[in-house]
Amino acid sequence: MFFLPLKNNRMKKNATYIIMGLVIAVTLSFIYYTYSNKEKAVQNEVYALQPRKGSSAESEEWKNTQLRAAKLLRTIQSDTADNKSFLALASLFVQEARITGNYAYYDKAAMKYVNEVLKNDPENFEAMVLQSVIYLSQHHFAEGLATANKIVAINPYSSYVYGLLVDGDVEMGNYDSAVSHAEKMINIRPDIRSYSRVSYLREIHGDYPGAIEAMKLAVEAGTGGEEATEWARIQLGHLYENTGDTTNAAMHYAIALSERPGYAYALAALARLSLAAKDYRQAIRYYRQADSSVTDFSIKEGLAEAYALAGDLAKSTQLQQEVITEMNGEAKAGNTDENIGHYVDRELAYAYLNVKDNDKALEHALLEYNRRPANIDVNEAVAWVYYQRGEYAKALPYIKTALKTNSKNPTLLCRAGLIFAKTGDKTTARLNLQTALQHNPLIADNLKAESVRILQTL
Repeated sequence: MFFLPLKNNRMKKNATYIIMGLVIAVTLSFIYYTYSNKEKAVQNEVYALQPRKGSSAESEEWKNTQLRAAKLLRTIQSDTADNKSFLALASLFVQEARITGNYAYYDKAAMKYVNEVLKNDPENFEAMVLQSVIYLSQHHFAEGLATANKIVAINPYSSYVYGLLVDGDVEMGNYDSAVSHAEKMINIRPDIRSYSRVSYLREIHGDYPGAIEAMKLAVEAGTGGEEATEWARIQLGHLYENTGDTTNAAMHYAIALSERPGYAYALAALARLSLAAKDYRQAIRYYRQADSSVTDFSIKEGLAEAYALAGDLAKSTQLQQEVITEMNGEAKAGNTDENIGHYVDRELAYAYLNVKDNDKALEHALLEYNRRPANIDVNEAVAWVYYQRGEYAKALPYIKTALKTNSKNPTLLCRAGLIFAKTGDKTTARLNLQTALQHNPLIADNLKAESVRILQTL
């Protein structure tokens, strides 16, 4: 008589398993249905231009861009097989992202239209080029480089593709490959794109005179007033900043602003010069004007610094928290979507350092390091976070890697000198600090002051 309850238990278990199976089946069906509907919604979503901010919203260029975008949208809606128009619209969105700083929206929009083409034509050359451009823009550097390597196998004579390879190699820390690809690029087509990449490679290998020479050629190869030309002019000015020549830097920033009125990066550059001159009110004015026309975290951080130096700590703190919140939103998108979404962990590491949250800074610095362990900028970020945490021995191997290209960037060398000083290598510390400060470069006041103080003790 003891078997009857056992049989009932077995029947109850079977019923439970059947119910569980039905629940799982219904749940999976719901998930599939939801996912399918979400995919359809993404596919059917139409991206249009977003309103511009600031003076660029009144420009003739913006009016022409709007007309062109509207025409392309009408075309692809009436002919879904028109790959040429899909790619023209994607390319327009990529350029609009550069002009406005609204990468989160425009890169996603561009990638949608690129994928529409690749779905039917997986080896479409122009679509693959744009896909690599968008990956690199979103800091998905490994994916951007992998795509560029596929493209160059299709067309080994495209200067533009070698530019993508240079960018991907630099970001992944493949500096020898980057130099090789830059040589091929400039041999095929010496233009603003190739000269600017040569300039950057010379800079990170410690050749500032050569970097300035190449960036001058880049500016001369461009057309005055165009975004790419004035961007190159701003980079030229920054090279002068790093070598202590603020007169030439100011001249080029003024020219850029004259050639492209309201250009945010010219305004931000002039703000940096105003900060160095301790004219905090003027710096705030420049930064606010720049911030009103583009979306760029570095400009907001500069404005936060200007407010702090001017004594308005409340506004400074509010801005810094806004930056962290916005960056975290982009980081979340980057970590949850393998195709799009901006990786900003290195930038977040510095943002958290600004608010003295060293634990969060380390978390994000290491996240970026795990993606790009050979990149010198990433290693510098990890080293500097450890320095701020007082963990000097841990900082040492990362700063050594950051110095592997023989970069003479004054901020890097100051940080390296401070780390070497804290770990007992006074000779190397002195050499780095002296090299960094010899031309009185334009770097953060607190870093310069600490470097001068430590150098006097060595």
